[in-house]
Amino acid sequence: MWLIPVIIVVLIILANALRVLKEYERGVVLRLGRFHATKEPGLRLIIPWIDKMTKIPIRIVTMDVPSQEVITKDNVSVRVNAVVYFRVMDPEKAFLEVEEYLQATSQIAQTTLRSVLGQAELDDLLANREEINIELQTIVDKLTDPWGVKVTTVEVKDVELTEQLTRAMARQAEAERERRAKIIHASGEYEASEKLAEAASIMATEPMTLQLRYLQTLTEISVEKNSTIIFPLPIEIVKPLLTMFEKKAERD
Repeated sequence: MWLIPVIIVVLIILANALRVLKEYERGVVLRLGRFHATKEPGLRLIIPWIDKMTKIPIRIVTMDVPSQEVITKDNVSVRVNAVVYFRVMDPEKAFLEVEEYLQATSQIAQTTLRSVLGQAELDDLLANREEINIELQTIVDKLTDPWGVKVTTVEVKDVELTEQLTRAMARQAEAERERRAKIIHASGEYEASEKLAEAASIMATEPMTLQLRYLQTLTEISVEKNSTIIFPLPIEIVKPLLTMFEKKAERD
């Protein structure tokens, strides 16, 4: 009968001594409160009640940074959120150097986000987001490096503007489009006037070109479905008739 209690004790010891680590986990073992070893994946054996093993995931973690109220360099208030991608590179440091590396990384990302965006203007935040992302990643990675945490990417996701600011930016964009349209129109008018001046100079030196233009205009008018067609007469033809009428009026 003594065999059954022995078997039960052995099973209890084995249950507390055997640990299974998955491929994406590492085990940090403390022996009597002091760091002993970092265990690799697989079936691992520890000393029950003397060793304590904590599993540390080493996969890439995707963490959302809560929306932050930020005042930009040009005194514009916006709400910004971001996402951070990081992974544990040194399980020993991640366990021993910081109490909760997940929470600590999140807090560092939030404070860095407010600090960096507070030094940027709104136009840079909207147009040069890639440069800001690189700066955020560099700073956060440097701060988390003593914890054995590698930050690979920090991405600013959304920039929420106030309704008043959105309307003001829409008016500014509309004014900019109108300005560009007026510049293009003025440029077209200038080019057209230059071409007309060149054409006038050619016609002044070559009267035949004016007659050809006159015949071309008549051809274009004849193609259209008009009920009335006005034929412009050259002044050289009309002038003798006007002179004759004037002389007759003087004799009368």
